Amino acid sequence: MANTRKAAEKKAAVEKKAAEVVADVKETAAKTKEAAKKTANKVAAKTKDVVEKAAEKDIIYLEFADKQVDVAALVEAAKEDYKSKGHRSPKAVKLYIKPEEGVAYYTVNDKGDGDQKIDL
Repeated sequence: MANTRKAAEKKAAVEKKAAEVVADVKETAAKTKEAAKKTANKVAAKTKDVVEKAAEKDIIYLEFADKQVDVAALVEAAKEDYKSKGHRSPKAVKLYIKPEEGVAYYTVNDKGDGDQKIDL
């Protein structure tokens, strides 16, 4: 009977320890959930700020003859043109607008050729 009692005591001790571990895991999960919620709220707020700042961006139009050209749209068109020629997306381009010719030439990393142009 002594073995049965020791086995019962060990079982009780193991069950107690398991209950403590389960309680710790539940507590850690609750803390993690709360931290994730706070992080998600911070990310949402930061995203909102970035979107609002992007919406406040200055817009530049070039007007000549009877045309109006959005300069930011020209920059995006130059990037797309560059990508369509088998290159990776450029991070930055330089744009040289020549209204008298009806084109905008562009360079990427200060390199370009006569083929790198966008019709206005």
